[in-house]
Amino acid sequence: MAVYEHTYRPYTGEVTPHWSRFLIIPRHALKGVFQSKLFLSFFVACLIYPLIAAIVIYLPHNESAKAIMKMTVGDLIPIDAEFFYTFIATQGFFGFFLNLLVGPPLISRDLSNNALPLYLSRPFSRAEYVIGKMSVVVILLSVITWIPGLLLFLFQSYLGGMGWFKSNLYLAGAIFVGSWVWILILALLSQAISALVKWRLAASAALLGLFFIPSIFGDIINLIFMTRWGNLLSLRAVIRAVWAGLFGIFLRETGNVRMIANGREINVALLEPPLWMAWTVLFVLAAVCLAVIARKVRAYEVVRG
Repeated sequence: MAVYEHTYRPYTGEVTPHWSRFLIIPRHALKGVFQSKLFLSFFVACLIYPLIAAIVIYLPHNESAKAIMKMTVGDLIPIDAEFFYTFIATQGFFGFFLNLLVGPPLISRDLSNNALPLYLSRPFSRAEYVIGKMSVVVILLSVITWIPGLLLFLFQSYLGGMGWFKSNLYLAGAIFVGSWVWILILALLSQAISALVKWRLAASAALLGLFFIPSIFGDIINLIFMTRWGNLLSLRAVIRAVWAGLFGIFLRETGNVRMIANGREINVALLEPPLWMAWTVLFVLAAVCLAVIARKVRAYEVVRG
């Protein structure tokens, strides 16, 4: 409207709190994500294993169910650290592919369409923009990892009594911390690759390759040099070592190999890299991803001819 008419008025409605403004990003992103039938089907499939785990927890405490299924004590699966470690490892595997469907296009789509200036011209900082994009992955992966994991822990605590709860309380911490470490690594990886590769399919392929190709080289190193240090190149092996450490089931000696030394055949123990090295790999990977995001997520880009 023309300024000379003086009929404009400033906005007098309710103002969104500054701390929660970034939530507008995941709110609209999640609406678009769940419009995909492929994603919705896979997301529902990710919740099947928690349901199976709940049934496994319930069966030992129901005499009628055990009688119908003719189960003995030896047939029951112990609900211990191994059980919850397997749960987190399985859901973490599903979480990777869930992130593969959702994560790569979050930033690449904005970069390819030059939409970042529109975002950052609003009352958003770059950090809030990145947190908003990452929160899409964080929310979805939380629903299939630590949230059902803690619910299963509470369910077992209810059935097993206060004694089981007190003696296994550390498992709740392992579920929570282990899930969040994996969620943050996946969120940072997907956003860093999304910022580097503007084409969605290429970004998804890069994320998939980063997960599997270094693992292949790590296995080759282990086979050639008769060692386990090649596992440090495998993101899957590194996170599994971290999870095993949190659940208290990490073993450095994972097997023996026969070698010939001085004309004699001897058995040499194969040792996994220490846990602090697995944590270091994750910290370095997270730092690299943050550096890439900080460099690429800008309101403008200087192109030199």
